[in-house]
Amino acid sequence: GPAWYHKDLSRAAAEELLARAGRDGSFLVRDSESVAGAFALCLLFQKHVHTYRILPDEEDFLAVQTSQGVQVRRFKTLSDLIALYLQPNQGLVCTLLFPVEREKEKEYVEDRDYSDGEDEKPPLPPRCGSTSIPFGCATSGGASNTPAMQDGVLESTTNGLNTVSHEYLKGSYSLDLEAVKAGASSLPHLNKTLVASCKRLHSEVDKVLSGLEILSKVFDQQSSPMVSRILQQTAGQTGEQELESLILKLSILKDLLSSIEKKALKALQDMSSTPQLGLSQPSCRKAKSIPVQAFEVKLDLTLGDLTKIGKSQKYTLSVDVEGGKLVVLKKQKDSQEDWNTFTHDKIRQLIKSQRVQNKLGIVFEKEKDKTQRKDFIFDSARKREAFCQLLQLMKNRHSNQDEPDMISVFIGTWNMGSVPPPKNITAWLASKGLGKTMDEMTVSIPQDIYVFGTQENSMGDKEWVDFLRGVLKEFTEMEYRPIAMQSLWNIKIAVLVKPEHENRISHVSTSSVKTGIANTLGNKGAVGVSFMFNGTSFGFVNCHLTSGNEKTARRNQNYLDILRLLSLGDKQLSSFDISLRFTHLFWFGDLNYRLDMDIQEILTYINRKEFEPLLKVDQLNLEKEKHKIFLRFSEEEITFPPTYRYERGSRDTYVWHKQKPTGVRTNVPSWCDRILWKSHPETHINCNSYGCTDDIVSSDHSPVFAAFEVGVTSQFISKKGLSKSSDQAYIEFESVEAIVKTASRTKFFIEFYSTCLEEFKKGFENDSQSSDNINFLKVQWSSRQLPTLKPILSDIEYLQDQHILLTVKSLDGYESYGECVIALKSMIGSTAQQFLTYLSHRGEETGNIRGSMKVRVPAERMGTRERLYEWISIDKDETGAAKGKLPPPAPRTNPEHSKSFGKKHSCGEAAGITAGPSGKLLDDLEKPGALTAARPPAPHRGTSKDEATQSKAKPDATLDPDGGPLKNSFNNPAYYVLEGVPHQLLVSELPPMSLAKPPAPRNKVQITVPIQPEHRRPQQPPCRAEESSEEEEMGVLNLPPPDFPPPPLPKLVELDMTESSLYTAVAGRGEEPGTSKPRPSVAFSEPLEAKPPKLHPRATPPLGPGFLLEPPSTPQAPSNLLDDRSCSVLQMAKTLSEVDYPSGSGAGLGREQPGRPPAHPLTKVRLDLSHRCLHPDYSRPIAFPPRSIRESIEEDLAEEALGQDGRSSSRQSESSVGEWLRAIGMERYEEGLIHNGWDDLEFLSDITEEDLEEAGVMDPLHKRLLLENLRLRK
Repeated sequence: GPAWYHKDLSRAAAEELLARAGRDGSFLVRDSESVAGAFALCLLFQKHVHTYRILPDEEDFLAVQTSQGVQVRRFKTLSDLIALYLQPNQGLVCTLLFPVEREKEKEYVEDRDYSDGEDEKPPLPPRCGSTSIPFGCATSGGASNTPAMQDGVLESTTNGLNTVSHEYLKGSYSLDLEAVKAGASSLPHLNKTLVASCKRLHSEVDKVLSGLEILSKVFDQQSSPMVSRILQQTAGQTGEQELESLILKLSILKDLLSSIEKKALKALQDMSSTPQLGLSQPSCRKAKSIPVQAFEVKLDLTLGDLTKIGKSQKYTLSVDVEGGKLVVLKKQKDSQEDWNTFTHDKIRQLIKSQRVQNKLGIVFEKEKDKTQRKDFIFDSARKREAFCQLLQLMKNRHSNQDEPDMISVFIGTWNMGSVPPPKNITAWLASKGLGKTMDEMTVSIPQDIYVFGTQENSMGDKEWVDFLRGVLKEFTEMEYRPIAMQSLWNIKIAVLVKPEHENRISHVSTSSVKTGIANTLGNKGAVGVSFMFNGTSFGFVNCHLTSGNEKTARRNQNYLDILRLLSLGDKQLSSFDISLRFTHLFWFGDLNYRLDMDIQEILTYINRKEFEPLLKVDQLNLEKEKHKIFLRFSEEEITFPPTYRYERGSRDTYVWHKQKPTGVRTNVPSWCDRILWKSHPETHINCNSYGCTDDIVSSDHSPVFAAFEVGVTSQFISKKGLSKSSDQAYIEFESVEAIVKTASRTKFFIEFYSTCLEEFKKGFENDSQSSDNINFLKVQWSSRQLPTLKPILSDIEYLQDQHILLTVKSLDGYESYGECVIALKSMIGSTAQQFLTYLSHRGEETGNIRGSMKVRVPAERMGTRERLYEWISIDKDETGAAKGKLPPPAPRTNPEHSKSFGKKHSCGEAAGITAGPSGKLLDDLEKPGALTAARPPAPHRGTSKDEATQSKAKPDATLDPDGGPLKNSFNNPAYYVLEGVPHQLLVSELPPMSLAKPPAPRNKVQITVPIQPEHRRPQQPPCRAEESSEEEEMGVLNLPPPDFPPPPLPKLVELDMTESSLYTAVAGRGEEPGTSKPRPSVAFSEPLEAKPPKLHPRATPPLGPGFLLEPPSTPQAPSNLLDDRSCSVLQMAKTLSEVDYPSGSGAGLGREQPGRPPAHPLTKVRLDLSHRCLHPDYSRPIAFPPRSIRESIEEDLAEEALGQDGRSSSRQSESSVGEWLRAIGMERYEEGLIHNGWDDLEFLSDITEEDLEEAGVMDPLHKRLLLENLRLRK
């Protein structure tokens, strides 16, 4: 094609090429992202990109889309059209002058490098390149729909047949004629034509048949599984067979359609006459029963109890999952035993200690409305985890809910190295081996769903599925049902589920994408499966990416191609890539990312079991940090050795030299095999295991496993019946504002998609826009431009599980410039709530969006219930902030993308962001397990029902985790960063702020976002509160509070719960030396236009910034812990801007001054908040009275670091151990020290390192700090 035609170049890449060309009149043509078969003409004029749509008409003539009344000019070819517009005065913004040519594609040596090297020739593909076997209720157009996509041979859906017939009559017909003349009795070419034209029909018929068969089975258990058999037989047929099978399928379809109503009528008549137990109960099967498991524990006592009793007591906790009870047995000296039995409904809550990893509080219901909490110490954190899992399973088994709230999902990935598997692969499905593994007590519990991804798998599809079913049956004594199998050459994905879930699974779809040589060979690529489990959507992608140490960029491109081309999930959501289409998406496989380090160094670290330095040079982590791939995906922490490349037959030796025709190639040991995931915000997902086996040695890769517990929603049925218009819920937007990365200046509108809406809704074009930077556009919509959405159901119980997907589209090309997802949960209430989240498109971050919206729920539909996953909570009473490593096991709600501020963070919010004592936050950032990428430590399900809505960490940070509302792209003069720039998360520069006094009973909180001028940098000693100046009047952000009645509390929590909002913020700053040059960026500082609710009239007490700085020498968290997985554009961009801003409202917030060293990563932020802003501390153990407010403030806001000469900056008297610890920000150790008898400051000066360890101070830095401080006190 002509040099100016760029095929499927993305819109963003086109803008970049034109910007580089830089001359008015530069142009190029690319495929439209919104309409198949259409084109987009992109033209640069006065530094802005103008886009014109070129659409084909019914006769395939092309024309530039014009406004009404302008005469349309039609062209036979794209070249003719462009030729006309190369002439002046043709109605475009300027004449087409300079074609921008395609960048020459590099020849990839890798293309000759077919596998990771055992086979020099590529393995032969199976007979049919991409296959999918549909099972019982699975359906697939896998074989047909994707290759057509990839090869760009997209037939126009409407006239596919016309073009096919045309082709035949024009060409192949004469060949058939010749054959008949020569005496042939068949017409191969006509047959081929018919097969091609019926391609789509096949997959449609398969889908309809599979659906009807399920219905038919439901009403008539005896109906033969005819359809499944036919679908299986016809997979991979060719030519005439394929046509015959289509005719057969159509006749079966006719029979099924005519008989299904009779069957249903008969079944329903039978049901009404006989009491049915349940329509689709699976036939009784004998699953392996779970044996009673006993745990040896000690009672955790306070010092007072200890003096009374003498020594801590030993207990045995016996969990009887099948019987639904927990027996608590107290061991006595005189072999007497004292025991209590609690049935499942009397165990009100499990509270995991965050500080003591093996401690668990259990709240028992003693008698009506009376509860008791006992704290037990387990042998290890793993035992505690196993106990919690068993109790959760017990609750689930005996719950009165028909549908589960939570299921377990196993994901396995294994490059089999083109040899058959050994007979025994149990270790893989049992999560046994190295890394984070299951405890032996829970290993045998079968998972609800098993998903197996394999690469270089030489077995046939059916043979492989049968093998997996056999292994699972042996392991679980259950017949798992295969619901989908998709393969592309030797890359396969198989999904098997427990028989009881088969009817809960619907909308199965499969797909594949080739990324091998020239994207046409299937030796590399991806296969995917998606389905609905009741009301929750799941997506699974197994891929095998380009191999070779130096092929990082190619692997990144493979990932982006798969993201764009894999066609899974709801077809209505085609505007959204697969990373936003599902509630939970799991992406795994042989990703082939390597370690950038010398082989000998790598081996040394592996021998020492030191993985941290290796993970820092892992290409996947590095690329993810640069936001080039896996934007906002999570990965559990890696604690197992690299899984590639082993000597086959043992796991003792890595083999890194490989003889190839091109010479010796080095394959350094690497974590090639990975499992990542991405979930919608405010959903529940927790990774219980992530590791590799050490006893499966047939391949040069070790199998990798991960097990997840995942919150699911049921198909909700309202007890109140359908809503009348009087009690209809509404979703209303008061205003929305977006910053979009684009040089275009077109108008934009928003489309809203959600399963809770009958159809998608479209807003009107934005009513204002502005730009301070050529590459960014700020776009605003007022309420009249935004639709009111009416959800199909109005119950809060249904709505709090729903999400809305937004896409910002341009008026000129109807193409998306960014998409996002918002959880409704934290938006429910009678006042507007604010949201702020990032926009992404085609895997790249493209901007930011914020707004104010409310979800109004009628009063009579406010009832909700506790979800099973809310029943276990995290006890944060012991830590000042989200501490150190978050307990790997603690259940995590997903704090992803969308946040609300101006209210308590609901469970999915990253509530724990605060520069906690000793900068522990920063440790968390390195633990991908503790985060959804680019977010602070994930909060855990609330301590009780209150926390189910408020998930509170200390200090209660109700800010946008990216640093808003105090800092975000809308009031920060260095908003955007282009990819490829590594950046650090730095806690610094919190502007002073003020909080209005909260009126009872509801808070209205006003946040002031002052603009901090250069002269008040936090490099100076702490400012005093009186220094607050007039500049604080600028940039006021009004954040309305929550108005959402929290779910009913368990009876045990009858505490007064006034809500409040304490804000701390994290902002990014400082640039790494040697990083590539950042591109310019932009920001805005006006407040959101939403009409704020009336504020309490009392004057706002001004508060000074109260900064406390940590001397840069403190070795608290080496900067390598700061990894940008948890750092979004909002946090980073600030210092990466080259643009200088005039002084004024935006000045001074973000720029580094020349010659000034970047702020130290651990700059501490302390907020002096007035007492009345505080809430009673309801994350304390419920059985004890809340502490005094004063104590609560001290603990909540302990941010005191040893600023001045190691002396404490606290102004209190330091008479007690507790006060002294709080003064130096170490109050988390108070309980442990007092427990061990160190309750007097006088004696404390004699304490040794060993004593500190016994009291739970494990961190060497903290030990040093405490001892140093005591020495100074002397």
